[in-house]
Amino acid sequence: MKAVYFTDFQSEDNLELRDVPDPQPPTGSKVLVRVKAAGLNRADLLQRRGLYPPPAGYSPNIPGLEFAGEVAAIGETVTGFAVGDRVFGIAAGEAQAELHLADASHLARVPENLSFVEAAAVPEAFITAYDAVFTLGKLQAGETLLIHAVGSGVGLAALQLAKANGNVVIGTSRTAEKLEKCAAFGLDLGVETSTSPGFSSNVIDATDGRGANVILDLVGAAYFEQNLLSLAVKGRLILVGLTSGRTAEFNLGLALQKRASIIGTVLRARSAEEKADVTRAFTNEVVPLLAKGIVSPTLDRVFPSRDADAAYQYLGSNKSFGKVVLEF
Repeated sequence: MKAVYFTDFQSEDNLELRDVPDPQPPTGSKVLVRVKAAGLNRADLLQRRGLYPPPAGYSPNIPGLEFAGEVAAIGETVTGFAVGDRVFGIAAGEAQAELHLADASHLARVPENLSFVEAAAVPEAFITAYDAVFTLGKLQAGETLLIHAVGSGVGLAALQLAKANGNVVIGTSRTAEKLEKCAAFGLDLGVETSTSPGFSSNVIDATDGRGANVILDLVGAAYFEQNLLSLAVKGRLILVGLTSGRTAEFNLGLALQKRASIIGTVLRARSAEEKADVTRAFTNEVVPLLAKGIVSPTLDRVFPSRDADAAYQYLGSNKSFGKVVLEF
């Protein structure tokens, strides 16, 4: 089979589409998927540089955290899926290939209204967003959500899910253009952080002094102090991304005063059982919204798999709005 392959982790010219051995035939609860499309994520950019290796058992040379395709074969204990079914799901790695061996509990059926390319833009973004905002953040009706990097794949997924739930959503971005595009998805207030780095004042003003009940932070250390200032009493800060760094000063007094909850989360390193849990929640709560068109994937660009290097370069340029997808 063909797969995106990192030849090393030092040089810039280290990506190629090459022939690699097919996965083993599925046994037990495993499902062999013929991948039609695979989404790109910033984790793939880090893996390419050797900075984010996959869990044990997955090749560091073959990236890919999400995919959509057709069931090609199933293990003897698999129920609920049959050969030919259209499925999508998350992976710990190796999804950017023509074939992928997945656990059945990590798969969901693709709604009929989505193409494979559209479906490949869904799993990582929407599973991460739903788990962070609703499962961990416990966002309730009537509460306010603040999303950093709201124009990213996860940010746009969280924005749509929160608006479908009737929440007020404030979003930040480094560019006014992305905030303008997010307005079409229902963003209530956009804050351009290149001109307003002290975004907490915007959040406090917009909420009549209360602050945001839940903050989804896809940026990291640079926003930590402002996040604490932006939180409402009993607010929940969900840390997902670290693009601006890992280390920040912590105002313990402010955290105590606000009775803040600070929760870190990562999807890739979770156990198979935990991934089954988040996939089940996604299947029950998000897939019906996708099927009805209430929420939808946001595709920026689609690249044929032979142009994978160009796709990686484009994602790394920070010009994308929504998801970048490889088509096999």
